[in-house]
Amino acid sequence: MFRYNVRGENIEVTEAIRNYVEKKVGKLERYFDNAPDATAHVNLKVYTEKTAKVEVTIPLPYLVLRAEETSPDLYASVDLVVDKLERQIRKFKTKINRRTRETALIDQAPVFTLDESADEEAAETDIVRTKRLSLKPMDSEEAVLQMNMLGHNFFIFEDAETNGISIVYRRKDGKYGLIETN
Repeated sequence: MFRYNVRGENIEVTEAIRNYVEKKVGKLERYFDNAPDATAHVNLKVYTEKTAKVEVTIPLPYLVLRAEETSPDLYASVDLVVDKLERQIRKFKTKINRRTRETALIDQAPVFTLDESADEEAAETDIVRTKRLSLKPMDSEEAVLQMNMLGHNFFIFEDAETNGISIVYRRKDGKYGLIETN
């Protein structure tokens, strides 16, 4: 079952908004056989130009679901974010099911966690954010899937074959590159 952490920036999170967010994001639980024990982090922002941005991050043991959407209507942004998250879940489940059928050796999806320390500023450098990763072994195909689900241009992972640290990235031509370390 999801727990909810709903925050508002430049907006007061009313009971009606909180209930709407919990109802919509709660629909994602139907995609899981056993509802995961996770916290859905929802950040609502309203800008001066009358647009609303909704960011949702749900760290799960085997996947991080993340989406954001901006539109003139807060409720429409929530709906659009939930649609994006549903597509991510369906894509991930299809990929895992296909891989399980092909190999019949996988017990569960690879696990990775992301621990963010936001807005740490150092006096001598321009580092404004630090992220700590706990890398789990996976192949490059799974790393590309994780990168796309996070909406990033690169992804760092431990290569299951070589046990080395590798990086996949999206090239300007839309294809993917792989950097392997020694």
